[in-house]
Amino acid sequence: MKTSTFNTIVFIAAFAVGYVIFEFFLPPFIKEGGYLVIALIALVVMLISVTVERILTLKKANGRGNLTIFLKNVQQAVNAGDIDTALSLCDKQRGSCANVLHAGLERYKTVVEEGDIKGQKELMESIQRSIEEATMLEVPMLERNLSMMSTIASTGTMVGLLGTVLGMIRSFQAMARAGAPDAVQLALGISEALINTAGGLLSGIGGIVAYNFFTTKIDNFTYMIDEASYSIIQSLASRRPHKR
Repeated sequence: MKTSTFNTIVFIAAFAVGYVIFEFFLPPFIKEGGYLVIALIALVVMLISVTVERILTLKKANGRGNLTIFLKNVQQAVNAGDIDTALSLCDKQRGSCANVLHAGLERYKTVVEEGDIKGQKELMESIQRSIEEATMLEVPMLERNLSMMSTIASTGTMVGLLGTVLGMIRSFQAMARAGAPDAVQLALGISEALINTAGGLLSGIGGIVAYNFFTTKIDNFTYMIDEASYSIIQSLASRRPHKR
């Protein structure tokens, strides 16, 4: 599914869920926060949806088996000169790391079989380019929707602040009335301000924590891919293929 399509579906569904929760499931005192609470609920729902999507995507990126064991087996196969076995392991594992390594190993095998070896340096540069191209295809998938998390964090804080300001305006209007201030309207305004403040902080903090968590996880995963690719390239560079 395209990112834009996914985001549109999540956006519409989140506001629908937010409205249903606001109308039928929230206690009366939270409803005093006004209709901006619907937007805050929708932001939380969107954050949960994107978080689940990121978890599933990263799990898929790891591949089918244990990634550490897979990398060890591929390294052993390459060291033994068994490129076909290494490619077979990549096909079986799948995932982002396996796809990147497969691209480099496939390029090595193709160049050696075709006998198009001008030199060891040129061969390694060709493999490096193949790995870099494969990495450029995988990284955007890993980083997808991180910007949405960041947007939810900042937007939630701003929506909460807007609700706080509206609540305070309502409170000051109650105090500004001639004669005795309207205590009920004053209390409702303060309640509206505090409820929106709490909702904004909830979505804002949740968005920041989720964004930083996945950013760190993706950085570590990308580093692992780079390390594995470098190790494979060094192993291939130590070999001396010959033209057929």
